[in-house]
Parts: sequence; C-alpha cells; structure tokens
Amino acid sequence: MNESFAAKFPPGPPPNLIRALFGAMQQNPLDYFSAMAQKYGDVSGMRIGNFRSLFVNHPDLIEDVLVNNARKFHKGRILQANKYLFGEGLLTSEGDFWLRQRRLSQPAFHRTRINAYAATMAEYTEQLVSTWQDGEERDIHEEMMQLALRIVGKTLFDADVTQDAKEVGETLDLLLRMAANFGRTVLVPLWVPTPRNLRAKLGVHRLEKVIYRIISARRASGRDTGDLLSILLQVRDEDGTRMSDRQLRDETITLFLAGHETTANTLSWSWWLLAQNPAVEKKFHEELDGVLGGRIPTVEDLPKLNYLNHVLTESLRLYPTAWGMARLAAEEHEIAGYPVHPGYGVAFAQWVVHRDPRWYDAPLEFRPERWENGLAKRLPRFAYFPFGGGPRQCIGNTFALMEASVVLATIGQKFRFRLVPGHKVTPLASITLRPKDGIQVKLETRK
Repeated sequence: MNESFAAKFPPGPPPNLIRALFGAMQQNPLDYFSAMAQKYGDVSGMRIGNFRSLFVNHPDLIEDVLVNNARKFHKGRILQANKYLFGEGLLTSEGDFWLRQRRLSQPAFHRTRINAYAATMAEYTEQLVSTWQDGEERDIHEEMMQLALRIVGKTLFDADVTQDAKEVGETLDLLLRMAANFGRTVLVPLWVPTPRNLRAKLGVHRLEKVIYRIISARRASGRDTGDLLSILLQVRDEDGTRMSDRQLRDETITLFLAGHETTANTLSWSWWLLAQNPAVEKKFHEELDGVLGGRIPTVEDLPKLNYLNHVLTESLRLYPTAWGMARLAAEEHEIAGYPVHPGYGVAFAQWVVHRDPRWYDAPLEFRPERWENGLAKRLPRFAYFPFGGGPRQCIGNTFALMEASVVLATIGQKFRFRLVPGHKVTPLASITLRPKDGIQVKLETRK
C-alpha cells in the first residue's frame, strides 16, 4: 500500500477528546450521527485520541462489512468494554469460541420450539392485563419490561422470575444508563474504582445472583425441560467436560437481558406510536377484532395479522432497539476507497439509515401502510436491519418478533392507551434504544 493511499481518511469533524467525552456525540448521539450523515455523506471519519473510526451510511457498504467481509471484523469497543456484564457470551465472544457457542445455542431458537412458547407468552400477557383498570395511569415501558422479563425467564429457563422483575429492571436501567456514556465506558476501565464503576459492579452482582440461583436449581433438579438452559447443561466439550457455571452465566445473562430488553423496547415504542396515530390504531384494532374476535391469539393466527406485522416493522424502522452498531477491524480492508487498518472502528446507525429519504418516502412519519406492497423486497438489503445482519445477526430475532406480535394482539383487543399530557418521551441511546423516563399512559378499556 503506497504512502499517499495509507494517509487517506474520510472527511469528518476535527479531533477533540473533550468534545467526544462531553459534547454532542455524548449528549445526543442520535442527532449527532444524523448530522454527520447529512454533512459528510455515506462515509465520514471520526478521531478520538489515537482511535480512528469510519461512520458508514450506505446499505451496500454496510453489507460489505457485516456479510461479505465479516471475518475481517470483530465486535466494537463499546461491547468489549461491557464484557464485565456480558462476559464471553454470544454478544461479545469472537472466533471459534463464538461459533461453537452459537451452534450449541441454535437448537433452542428453532422455529418449532419458539412456536411452542406462544401459549406461555399469551398466558403471561393475560395475567398482566387482568391487573389493569380502566382510567388508571401506568408507565407502559415499565409494564412491558416486567412482562418480557417474566416471559424470557419462563420460556428460556423455565423459571418464575416474578419476584426478581422489579430488582432486575432497576439494575438493568442503571447499567444501560451507564453504558450510554460511551466515552467513559471505553476510556475508564472497570478496575478504576470510580463511583460509576463501583455501582456497575454492584449491579452485575445483583443480576448474577438471579442467574446463578436459576442455574443451581436446575442442576439440583436434573430436569430436562427442553429450554435453552437444559440444552446448555447437557452439552459436553470435546474432552467430555460440561460447561462451567461461569460459561453458563455468560450465555444466560446475555440472553436473559437481550431477550427481554429488546422486546420490551419494541413493544413500548409501538404503543407510543399507536397512541399518537388514531387512524393507524383504529385499523390495528379492526384487524384484531376481525381475525381473533376476542379470543387469545395462537401462533397460527400470527400470519393472518398482516397489519399488525406492518405496525411492528414500521416501529422497528423508526425506533430500532439496536439503534447503532460497531465493528473493529482485525485485518486490512477498504471502504469506498478509504483504507481500514487493523484497530480502526467501523460504525453504522440503523437510526440514520432507516430514516434516509433515499429509501423511504416521508421517512419521519409512522406509516405502516408503506410495507403493504412489497417494499421490503425492493429495498437494498441493509436499508432495513433492526436485528443486524450477517453471521452475527441476532439469534433471537424470530423469538422477539413472535413475542411482540402475541403481546400486541393480546393487549390490543382489550385496551387502548392515551398519552399522559406533559410527560416528555425521550429516546435514550444506550446499548439499546429505550425511552429515557418511560412512557406514561392512561389505560382505556375497549368496549
């Protein structure tokens, strides 16, 4: 590689460590990256200290990294910095170890097995709405978090985590708010005894107590309930040894957190969008009434709920729970003529791509109808990628979509939500995209 080529770096904001730690990128990364794309185009460059990263916005370039050259890239620095939480689970591990763990976990997410979870999802949702009263105010995000936590505990680990829901929810909220501080997450290692790091360690310890309790109870019972934990407990390495409690902890905590956080966020944003769009909400309710007629939805009903599917798809377009992704180059590569050396970062933001007017008419409007005439097939592959893509695509995407569909259909038949005036809903861009201060709604029983 000649010297002039090696010196090339995409245009972008001037390097400034203080601005990176405390400026616009830290305060509001959604607006920051949207402005970057608008100002610099499909490829721009960021320099923070001695770290260089390319920010990429074109679907073809994203596909080139995530699919065509996936082996050249590892997970980004934010996730690596959060290994104190996720350990060597599917979200953070690399190479042969990741491939092995992915193969071992895959059977738990087979469509047949996931379909069997639908009844549990509907049952737990029915239990939740039986506690609701017409006219009362609730934080629908908190409600969806606790519901999704109970569902993931039962379906993936055959455990009742009702008693833990509040504590786990509060702990997760704390950890994700900390992770939203990208600069400190990367630049201040966990071993530095700052108040933030001490709180993070305490939070992880609280989560581990729940996980280890579930693992211990299952080892003691010896039961095979056919869930993910049963599969992982039975697996043996090549030398015949079973997974250690630490390995099980890393895999289960990843799925435990990701499995309920992503679904709860998707549901929360869907309810919020429906509440603001009465015509969409009306059509949504009419379909539920016509297909289900008041009965609990089954997995066989879901393909018939076309408009509900479009509502979910559009909600994930505007408010993707994975709002951005990053990779770290492990080998030499090139993106749009710019060299990518080992150690360079490459970032993409679903938030930005999903709102690009090149791919979507009126991109900021909530229009489920846009998906009715085969739009998904006409789009570039990575113009819509709420669950990522390539070999590292989210293993639980089918599970999450089915759960969201069942919950929307079950609740939507009985209630509609009215937003509480004066309560500001603000997206918090952490590892996931969640409503910063929840979503306050007034419950209204459907007659």
